[in-house]
Amino acid sequence: MPDTSDQDSPISFGPFQLFASSRRLEKDGAPLHLGGRALDILIFLAERAGQVVDKRELIKRVWSDVTVDEGSLRFHITTLRKALGDAGEGSRYVINVPGRGYCLAAPLLRSNSQPTQPAGPAHPLPSPLARMIGRDEAVEQVSTELAAHRFVTIVGPGGIGKTSVAVAVAHRALETFDGQVYFVDFGALSDTSLVAGTIAAALGLTVNSDDPAPGLLTVLRSRRTLLVFDSCEHVIDELAPLAERIVQEAPGLHVLATSRESFRTEGERVHRLLPLACPPEGVELGMAEVLTYPASQLFVERIAESLSGFELSEEDAPLVAEICRRLDGIALAIELAAGRVDAYGIAGTASLLDSRFSLLWRGRRTAIPRHQTLSAALAWSYDLLPAAESAVLRGLSVFVGPFTLEAALAVALSQGIGEFQAVEAISNLLSKSLIATVPAERLRYRLLDTTRTFVGGKLVENGEADRVERAHAEYFRDFLRDIALKSAGLKSTGGFLPYADHLPNVRAALIWSFSDRGDRTIGVDLAASAAQFFLELTLLTECYRWTRQALASLDKPAADVRQEMTLQAAHGVSVMFTQGNTEAVRSAFTRGLQLAEELEDLHWQLWLLRGLHIYLTRVGDFHGALGTGERAEGVARKLNDPAATFNVEWMVGVAHHLIGNQHEAVRFCESAMVHNPDSQRLNIGHLGYDDRIVALVALARGLWLTGRPDRAIEAARYTVREAEQLEQPLTLGISLIWTIYVFLWVGDWANAEILIERLIDHSARHFLGPYHAVGIGQKGELLLRRGDLAAGIEHLRASQATLYATRHRIMTTVFATALAEGLAAQNHAVEALSTIDEAIAEIPGHGESFDMPEMLRVKGDILIRSGEAAEAERIFRKSLDLSRRQSALGWELRTAISLGRVWQQSGRAGDARALLAPLVARYGEGLQNPRSDRSE
Repeated sequence: MPDTSDQDSPISFGPFQLFASSRRLEKDGAPLHLGGRALDILIFLAERAGQVVDKRELIKRVWSDVTVDEGSLRFHITTLRKALGDAGEGSRYVINVPGRGYCLAAPLLRSNSQPTQPAGPAHPLPSPLARMIGRDEAVEQVSTELAAHRFVTIVGPGGIGKTSVAVAVAHRALETFDGQVYFVDFGALSDTSLVAGTIAAALGLTVNSDDPAPGLLTVLRSRRTLLVFDSCEHVIDELAPLAERIVQEAPGLHVLATSRESFRTEGERVHRLLPLACPPEGVELGMAEVLTYPASQLFVERIAESLSGFELSEEDAPLVAEICRRLDGIALAIELAAGRVDAYGIAGTASLLDSRFSLLWRGRRTAIPRHQTLSAALAWSYDLLPAAESAVLRGLSVFVGPFTLEAALAVALSQGIGEFQAVEAISNLLSKSLIATVPAERLRYRLLDTTRTFVGGKLVENGEADRVERAHAEYFRDFLRDIALKSAGLKSTGGFLPYADHLPNVRAALIWSFSDRGDRTIGVDLAASAAQFFLELTLLTECYRWTRQALASLDKPAADVRQEMTLQAAHGVSVMFTQGNTEAVRSAFTRGLQLAEELEDLHWQLWLLRGLHIYLTRVGDFHGALGTGERAEGVARKLNDPAATFNVEWMVGVAHHLIGNQHEAVRFCESAMVHNPDSQRLNIGHLGYDDRIVALVALARGLWLTGRPDRAIEAARYTVREAEQLEQPLTLGISLIWTIYVFLWVGDWANAEILIERLIDHSARHFLGPYHAVGIGQKGELLLRRGDLAAGIEHLRASQATLYATRHRIMTTVFATALAEGLAAQNHAVEALSTIDEAIAEIPGHGESFDMPEMLRVKGDILIRSGEAAEAERIFRKSLDLSRRQSALGWELRTAISLGRVWQQSGRAGDARALLAPLVARYGEGLQNPRSDRSE
């Protein structure tokens, strides 16, 4: 809490002034009314300006006297944002940090104070050392080199202190880069194909593409950013070309890397980090002189931290100098040696060092590789451990990144170590700094990468690797299976998101299971348990990889039915969103549905029908989607669950909209305007694709088509706001794609442009390839309407190429219609007519689709340009008839305007008025909009 003496002083941001003690908010000096709860939220966020405030903490502060859910908080956050400005303006002040909370990110001014800084990156830097010995000059040099050359690699052996220097440099650079400094730890990464995805994750991006690099570049080109790549040596072949590319193509980007070897790429500046300076050999030095050398200072300081009251004596000073020399100034080795002084004393430590590692140290002084020096130091520390502790430490090498005590015990038990003995060993290893804790909501442990590599070798030498890796894989198989069972069913409030930090270990377990040394039976079980885990984390590429491998390894005659059903369901989703709408998607959903019916599992039947419904809409089979929705109605009736009923109604409503039954679409989708938290339980995050938002989209469009443009705009804005709250990249993308048309149809090009640019940025940020192509196509449409024909046509052609390649057919006829209009406007009548005819031919069956009346209208306009008035009038009448059958008043009016112009030019102005007047009279709203197409 701030000093209370400050609270009566105004806090200023933008045009606003907040008086906390008198609970008053002003804008440009005038009082601004704000409800009590919203004002409480604003005051609390102002007190913590620039910090992300956890949602639970906000609720506890604002509703201390009652119990409420997050829906109440979101409601008042929305109220606060409205008071601070519209969506485009107010979002600058109160921002939502997904998975964490809310932040008042605008710079604040208090009386006689400096502006507070906005929130920093979502992935903060590791804390710098409280005191870093002997590295001030290195930090200064690297900082200077980084400013001048943009790409600097700190090179040196393991344990020498590369990361510590890099972290110190990064903290110094925070102000220069306005807080945009991101730390990317490759130490936990074993699969080099995930290098780009790891960088994206550190930037807070979601990876849904086989190649995240283009989307990553799109984000980085527009930023002034510092990326710190740590522990790169094992991924350098994959990382080097990517690093070179992003540095070349993103002019505001700087890269600081740590590695045991240089990248050897263009533009790289190598800073070789030297060992800590040690007292020279052959020179007698007193205690004061020994302590002038950084290596000795580090050794003595680490002893003092673990041994209260320690002071170096003149007698021990030469021994300290010798130990530091023998350890060659390697910081980690010195720290490990210092950690044993409390047990053996300085003389005993020096004696042990001499007797057990003399050959190795002599070799080190004759140019043995530096990492061998560190291995020797680690071996020495390892050999001092009791048998139980060394066995536990070897077993812990199987973990990649953080792990829990429960996971560690599962591995220890596989080595024949009792639970009590294992717990004691872990405690002792923690106190000896051989394992560390990781800051997290739940306690996590982690091995340093160098320690893990060393004891991993010992695990193999002892013949324990297969047994331990099997226990590791079995633990995570069972762990994920238990979460999945708890999360099953429509009413579950569970899920996998709280366990996302287990991801590196799940990957490692899968890699072992499907390796030549592994057990594919465990691999299939683990892939089935992990499938929903990957989907909920929106790791669609990984889900595709492992479900494909598991299905290929499945023993079909003896396969577990539920296991195969789970794999098929997840495989269908992951293929659809990463590989495109191939027949493999239909096959996976169909097979999964067959298995769900065998099991009589109604929840899974509904889930799979929903996935199939999405697929059918994406490939343009709208009648098939309607049939799937109607099939789901029968399942929902058996479930007798209101949430399931809502979801199925929305599925049916969306299909009716796409087919062209607009009154039916509005009727089925209207319930989506009433927010029901239970209505999302069918999603469980497993598709990242919310039915309610899709229904709201269909409702907004249906309202415009049935002649209610004002309500359509209101519903469109509401849809985007609701999608933002869900923090699901796919759902937000869908809301943007389809609501954009409401603004295009009413002629609100300014807001359409804002949403289009947002869609393009959002799809690039989250690697949603087809969505990005749709955004490009919509930009092309807008360019055409603004008269930039060449650019508009170019954008539409580029979009169509991508959408056809991925079989994302739901938008191809829409864009083909726009392209035909553009070509006709360029007087390419033959190509325009061919383009619109091909689009019309794409519609299967009886030619029923939501956009068929508009395609016919455009064809009629093209025929008029070609001088075929009679044929054009026939096509216009066909469009009018179809519009009426679809209850699509919006399309009917557009076509009537086109036909009316023809009649007016041929002397039939009276007929034109008679055609248009009753249609205009049917509109009860929206006629005042001067930019609306209805005004034509």
